[in-house]
Amino acid sequence: MTTIDEIRDNFELLDEWDDRYRYVIELGRTLEPMPEAEHSAANKVQGCVSQVWLQKLVDRGNGEPVLRYRGDSDAHIVRGLVAIVLALYSGRTPREILDTDAIAVFNEFGFRDHLTPQRSNGLRSMVERIKTDAKEALAEAS
Repeated sequence: MTTIDEIRDNFELLDEWDDRYRYVIELGRTLEPMPEAEHSAANKVQGCVSQVWLQKLVDRGNGEPVLRYRGDSDAHIVRGLVAIVLALYSGRTPREILDTDAIAVFNEFGFRDHLTPQRSNGLRSMVERIKTDAKEALAEAS
């Protein structure tokens, strides 16, 4: 999976928004395939115009749990946004997740001015879902 730093570097190289949109769509194509059985109501993210699913996998190995995610969407651009959200949050501890401001990162990339209000709301719904998972994992660990 592409790291958030690699995505940031690539965004800096792309001046035109058409190129950035193509890059976001390409990121969506790199997502790990999500098993069809995981396209369930429990994994569906509410508040998204497009269909979005996030499958949470918790690694309770040593110490604080680590949350890993698989994600998918029925829309190409949204699938790319899912890939960016997962680059930010998947493989992190609940504390790291809660300390990461995804909206600031998306604003840094310029999405505030280039996403429709519905897509922005869906993006916030994905972030809130992951932050809720992190709060629940912290509560279970204590």
